[in-house]
Amino acid sequence: MSYYIDNSYVSLNKHDEELCGDRVETAYYNGTQTLVLADGMGSGVRANILSSLTAKIICTMMSSGMSVEDCVETIAATLPMRKDVMVAYSTFTILQITSDGDAYMVQFDNPLSVLLRNGKAVEYPVEINIIGDKTLYETRMKVELGDTFVMFSDGVSHAGIGISMSFGWQSEHICSFLESKCSVNDSPHTIAAKLVDAAKELYLGVMGDDTTVAVMKVRERCEVSVMLGPPADPKDDIRVIEEFLSRPGKKIVSGGTTSKIVSKYLGQTVETCLDYLDPKIPPAGRMKGVDIVTEGVITMGRVMELSQQMVDQTLPVDWKDKQDAATTVAKMLFEEATDVNIFVGRAMNPAHQNPNLPINFSIKLKIVEVLSENLKKIGKRVNVHYF
Repeated sequence: MSYYIDNSYVSLNKHDEELCGDRVETAYYNGTQTLVLADGMGSGVRANILSSLTAKIICTMMSSGMSVEDCVETIAATLPMRKDVMVAYSTFTILQITSDGDAYMVQFDNPLSVLLRNGKAVEYPVEINIIGDKTLYETRMKVELGDTFVMFSDGVSHAGIGISMSFGWQSEHICSFLESKCSVNDSPHTIAAKLVDAAKELYLGVMGDDTTVAVMKVRERCEVSVMLGPPADPKDDIRVIEEFLSRPGKKIVSGGTTSKIVSKYLGQTVETCLDYLDPKIPPAGRMKGVDIVTEGVITMGRVMELSQQMVDQTLPVDWKDKQDAATTVAKMLFEEATDVNIFVGRAMNPAHQNPNLPINFSIKLKIVEVLSENLKKIGKRVNVHYF
């Protein structure tokens, strides 16, 4: 069985620091997804530089097939020990998972990662490997569908020390939180955000350390395709619709003109959904052959705003509770999709040429640009097609 490896991360800076001392790097090469989480010594600019160098060097070397011994030797030569305390400048966690389900994890001085399987924290094999003066914890195993690896910097395990908790957030309590608060259907980004938000609460809102959570999840590939606007040349309508409908997975049709040409092609009518109404968002529609039909720029503009909030880590934890059209589309793109295909029509809508209306073609293109970039930032593979 071929697996898809989904991943994402969330970081919060230490209070009053402009730069984060943690760094996450990812790479996909030759069927293997590699993720490196590095935590630089201290905070601020120095920690940011050191963690960035560590994560980038290790991720580049490991994704190219080099050994962890080579990586450690390179890091040791590049980032020497801090002489006053004899502590490495940067700790790190490395996780590689192949599409065939082989996992290899290396942990050096970061809190031990958590493996969630069927919603429960489970033990995984660990071997000690000493390289020079560094003790590494190595794991080699076969993954199962749904396996979720949760990695984090010590900003999580130290959360609340001397504030809300005497000894910080202990491992067993972190596992209990993940088991009780995270659903097996949650995306990697949602899991990471929930754990970081909980750590922030333990710090009483004032981050005592850089805090990062990175998550890799073993999934089946799930495509979601969006068609936004008809092609510039009406002669291309059928070709583009057939290409759009031929994609596997769920389909979203956005825009009044777009829904008309798709409904004509399918020989189906669009029924407006009145079971959930939001005065700010036009109602969704149903049409046999696609999963949801929405209004265009206003709805997708709201989806773009939600994606920006997700990237900025300002999205409310309960955002998924709403049932409006924009939230429904956002859940499909953020939570369900591993791959997103966006079909963008270049046709000019005459209704949008009125100078008194705040809607025009350039706004649609901006929505697509921002949304696609934000989806990439939360770990989605995005393809945008213009017609």
